[in-house]
Amino acid sequence: MTSEPPQMRASDAERERVAERLRDAVAEGRLDMDEFEQRLDAAYTARTHGELEPLVRDLPEPGTTVGAPAVASSRGAWSARVGGPATSKVAFAFWGGFRRRGTWTIGRRFTAVTLMGGGELDLREARFEDRETVIDCVAIMGGVQVVVPPGLNVEVRGIGLMGGFDEQGSVEPEPDPEAPRVIVRGLALMGGVGLERKRTRAEKQRLKLERQERERAARNLSKGDDRKELGGGA
Repeated sequence: MTSEPPQMRASDAERERVAERLRDAVAEGRLDMDEFEQRLDAAYTARTHGELEPLVRDLPEPGTTVGAPAVASSRGAWSARVGGPATSKVAFAFWGGFRRRGTWTIGRRFTAVTLMGGGELDLREARFEDRETVIDCVAIMGGVQVVVPPGLNVEVRGIGLMGGFDEQGSVEPEPDPEAPRVIVRGLALMGGVGLERKRTRAEKQRLKLERQERERAARNLSKGDDRKELGGGA
């Protein structure tokens, strides 16, 4: 009778890769916070591959998507979001509103018109027909809100007459050189066109989790130092 070989020991890098997949999963809503914390603790204390594998068995492999494409969240990840036929090139609102958000493909030339109405163009999860997109906005006694992710290269050229073109929040100091270029231009007459840089909910959740992990690691390190001091003084 032959004995089963011992399971391969897990490395720190392998534990960190599992932790990264768990962070992605909770940011996408695949795990709740209780599940995430339990699995994360198990990942960092795992000694073998056999202990790590069940923690991510029911999660997508890195680089794969289920349904909507992944949002670019780092430099160099934009190319996957450029190309393909546009799903929308025009939006119009008269005494009402329009909204383009989520996963959609904006045309290389997009026209948005509001007349005593309002509209929202959310590009945080959008795809782009081309690397350069021109959005022509006409807001007459109405408004258009353009929401973009951090890193996107955006230029605002609009004219406001008894209205305005405004970029809300902090201006991106160094746009990602790999990101598409978006030009927002047009006319706001007794109305407004606003540009806002804003992270997706998933990105905010991911950053929050990373901050919490850093704080927990710092607390654990501090406790370890305290124990060493107590031991040294005994």
